[in-house]
Amino acid sequence: MTVPSHPYIEINPHIPPAPAASTWTRFIHQLEPYEFTGWIDESRSWKETAYIGDWSSLSNKVVVKGPDAIRFFEAISVNSFAKFEVGQAKHSIQCAQDGKIVSEGVLMRLGEDEVKFTSGPIYWTEYQFEKGGYDATLEQRGTNDFIIQIQGPASLHILENASGELQRDYGFMRLRQIRVGGAPVWSLRQGMSGELGFELHGRGEDALTVHNALLEAGASFNVRRLGGRAKMVNHVEACFPTPLVDYMPALHSDPAFVAFLEQRYPEMLALDHYPVLGSHRVEEQRALYRDPTELGWRKSIKFDHEFVGCDALRPTVSSPRRKMVTLVWDKEDVKSVYASLFDAAEPYSFMEMPRALFDGLAIDSVTVNDREIGVSTSRCYSYHFRDMLSLCSIDCEHADIGSRVTVWWGSRGQPLKEIRATVAAAPYKRDNRRIDVASLPILLQKSPGS
Repeated sequence: MTVPSHPYIEINPHIPPAPAASTWTRFIHQLEPYEFTGWIDESRSWKETAYIGDWSSLSNKVVVKGPDAIRFFEAISVNSFAKFEVGQAKHSIQCAQDGKIVSEGVLMRLGEDEVKFTSGPIYWTEYQFEKGGYDATLEQRGTNDFIIQIQGPASLHILENASGELQRDYGFMRLRQIRVGGAPVWSLRQGMSGELGFELHGRGEDALTVHNALLEAGASFNVRRLGGRAKMVNHVEACFPTPLVDYMPALHSDPAFVAFLEQRYPEMLALDHYPVLGSHRVEEQRALYRDPTELGWRKSIKFDHEFVGCDALRPTVSSPRRKMVTLVWDKEDVKSVYASLFDAAEPYSFMEMPRALFDGLAIDSVTVNDREIGVSTSRCYSYHFRDMLSLCSIDCEHADIGSRVTVWWGSRGQPLKEIRATVAAAPYKRDNRRIDVASLPILLQKSPGS
């Protein structure tokens, strides 16, 4: 199967396209199958069985080795490093001096002096490393390494059968080395689905072996492959704000960083022209920068160390202006948007199902008594809950569960629809990531070497 090529569009070089995939979608710079078994079936998988998802080309990866490896990430992360053991992972949030987020992702401690950081935009990390003079080395791994997720209630059983051994001796956000299909991998227990799940990291040349071993082991558990159409549903249900979807990386908060990008990665500056859609009026892209408190990450900020953006965040943490909640949209108002497609008058903007893809940052105004008190992003239909949901960065005074607000659906210059909405908790779905796996039955069908 031939996939159109483009300087900034690629497919995973290690895992071939699925023969059954007939439609494709673009996820930032990568082409991927749109659906495998249908978006409804796939979006049910992580609540009922499990899915296998490939993030090899979508996530950037750097490995930092040397005596200053931990000190470097401590200097650029808002998180505390008072307790960060070998075999542990954490969500590293990295801000500019003004306290706005430039990068964030998962940081794994592989050894005493070795860490691996995976993220969308990795360039801020590289910039900070080069200007800091650290006693360490930084290596970009790119697609030399793979990232494969197995998520959902059956994920433990599938991983145990694919590896031929029990996987119950490491807890949430812990990792260890195992073998899957005979290939060595790092297995990180996490849960991007909001359910029990694992993320496997290994050498690119082993990606297909590992992927096929998981598919084979998952067949009896009704495992699904996750296509691009459904893959971001869990980011809303489980509340994982995402760059270019819920906020823009604060590229211009540091002029020296812009000069770094101009010289090294000029394609990143194309984000200056990234489309902004929706009813919220944005005069300049800086208005889409966010600090960690606005995205629900206030508890991650610890002032037990000095870090970039530390001084700017102190007053913000003491008196935050906004917090992250879920909005549940009124069903009848949502139905009227679809009904307008059959009216003679100009219809309202179409609500893609289950959610819009990466064609721009869609951001809608949220009001109370005609005063804007927040912004809505990541509008998404959840088949599991039968609700239209969105994430909302909202003024703290209006963030109480059950509060009523109005979302203005549509784009400027087009008909706008008032959607009644109710404030709900974020995450909206029950968080099952930390489930006690010792209580689960053992369904191991293989033994090592079988």
